[in-house]
Amino acid sequence: MSNPFPIDNLPYGVISTSDDPTPRCATALDNDAIDLSALERDGYFKTVPGFETAVFSQPTLNTFAALPKSTHRQVRALLTEHLVDVNTRSKYATPLEKVTNHYPMETKNFSDFYCSLEHTQNCSMIMNAPISPNWYVIPSVYNGRTSSLRVSGTPVVRPNGVFASNPSEEPKFQPARLFDFELEVGVFLSRPFPPGEILDISNTPDYIFGLVILNDWSARDIQGYEMPPLGPFHGKGTATTISPWIVTTEALEGCLSGSAKVQSPAPLTHLAWKGKKEEETWDVELEARVVRNGQSYVVTETNLKELYWTPYQSLAHLTSAGEGLSTGDIFGTGTVTSARTNSNGENIGIACLLERNLPHNKLASLAAAGIVFLEDGDEVIMEGWCINRQTGRKFGFGECKGVVLPALKV
Repeated sequence: MSNPFPIDNLPYGVISTSDDPTPRCATALDNDAIDLSALERDGYFKTVPGFETAVFSQPTLNTFAALPKSTHRQVRALLTEHLVDVNTRSKYATPLEKVTNHYPMETKNFSDFYCSLEHTQNCSMIMNAPISPNWYVIPSVYNGRTSSLRVSGTPVVRPNGVFASNPSEEPKFQPARLFDFELEVGVFLSRPFPPGEILDISNTPDYIFGLVILNDWSARDIQGYEMPPLGPFHGKGTATTISPWIVTTEALEGCLSGSAKVQSPAPLTHLAWKGKKEEETWDVELEARVVRNGQSYVVTETNLKELYWTPYQSLAHLTSAGEGLSTGDIFGTGTVTSARTNSNGENIGIACLLERNLPHNKLASLAAAGIVFLEDGDEVIMEGWCINRQTGRKFGFGECKGVVLPALKV
């Protein structure tokens, strides 16, 4: 398997170790976590503006993320310069399997979008309802709960909720039966943006710190019962898991890409990308697997650039009514379902099990294994990979994973 963390990447996270349980900032390099707080104490960043006080000794990345992009680039250049030295690297390195990863940011706001045309089409088919015309005009989104955010490796307890098992039964409080995942990309924000102002889409890149893989776990039976008339709540409140290492926009510069979609009607002025067409989103290959009884099954292969609405458009929309932004805020792209097919002609781009159960979206491998929705003991593993067009080298996000535990008894 390819190494997701070559020196081209240098993603940021927060770790602790058995000999030092204090959470602190780190970067991942090959098979090691490099302790940035120790590098900072030893003076490696003393020439960098903003490092007059402790930055990487904080229990989150917020202080660093809020610094200017020029500072991020300077720190990246210093790390690239010093970590090629074997002695320097070994002094500050701990094997990844020996560190504990923590949720990397202090997050005040979490929003979840609905940006895939194919996902929307499939869900409309399931709900037997037409796509609302406003979906093509603005990115659809709802505000979630920051209390549900989890770092990869945290087990997920099957939720209890209210629904009827079939139309002839009365609704009751019971464990969810139709438990699902959603393969998304999470976008972490860097600089705060003041309330009462509108962020120009041309400036949105300056407010994005980096990307993670995001799994928005979903209880479909709870969701289906509660949604009318205000939308999802408990069905989406169980957990939202992210990969622990934030891949920065600096690392992703060689992976910028044009969108694979043509928007019709043309986007409104505040959502119309003004930059180069080939730099309006990122080329990120995504995969989701379900591990059941020790056997791994690929459920999804898709790509971030195949979304109808791009992350830049989502961010512009997020601020368009004057809400403001905080450092550490995160939004999800929504389920990254695409129209791609595999060598057998099957729809491999389906990014959740709800859609996968439509007849035209079936996978023979899942049907043979009896995978319909998630069972207790199942593990969901998601990954993302990029190829830097300038160097031809591949890097990744690491795993976003979680095991489903049985519901609490009520």
